[in-house]
Amino acid sequence: MKVFIICTVRNATPDYKSRLENYVHNLEQEGNQVHLPHRDTDQDGRGYDINRTNMEAIKKADEVHIFYNPESQGTHFDMGVSFALGKKIKVVESVSIPEGKSYQGLLAEWLEAQNSLPNSVHSESKPGLK
Repeated sequence: MKVFIICTVRNATPDYKSRLENYVHNLEQEGNQVHLPHRDTDQDGRGYDINRTNMEAIKKADEVHIFYNPESQGTHFDMGVSFALGKKIKVVESVSIPEGKSYQGLLAEWLEAQNSLPNSVHSESKPGLK
């Protein structure tokens, strides 16, 4: 399976990077191909190029695993790409869901929507439900 990791890159702490890398190591040990942005996307390029590279990797992914950080602009961009492409998601880390509309709430709703459909119904024509 091909997996894209949505995560913080620019302001990632050493502890956060360690959790990411341990998680990715376990996925790869299981035989998965994983795209980890701070490792697999050239972070020295222009913002456009970074986002384009991530978009192409998300397109190729079977699943997108999310380490959600509300402060990360790149996380929100990659979530939008994943939603638009109808990718199946797995939330690995998040923060508590505040009252009202929020990206954290969107993740919970997205998971609920994808889990309420049989696998055969998932379709790229249904954003956020694959």
